[in-house]
Amino acid sequence: MNDRGWGDDSEYHDAVRRAARATRNGWAVIAGTVGVLGCALTVLAALCAVAVVSALYTMSVMQS
Repeated sequence: MNDRGWGDDSEYHDAVRRAARATRNGWAVIAGTVGVLGCALTVLAALCAVAVVSALYTMSVMQS
């Protein structure tokens, strides 16, 4: 026999809490991924800048 009344919304509130937790976790994963990609892009840009500067330095040394 079901002891719950008509106004018992505990299952609904449970589902809302689980959905909110899943949403927070999803946004945390998205933010982490964007952060890692941003760091990787920054490192890649720095490596490209170092490569360009070293190539220019090598060319200037070879010219003199």
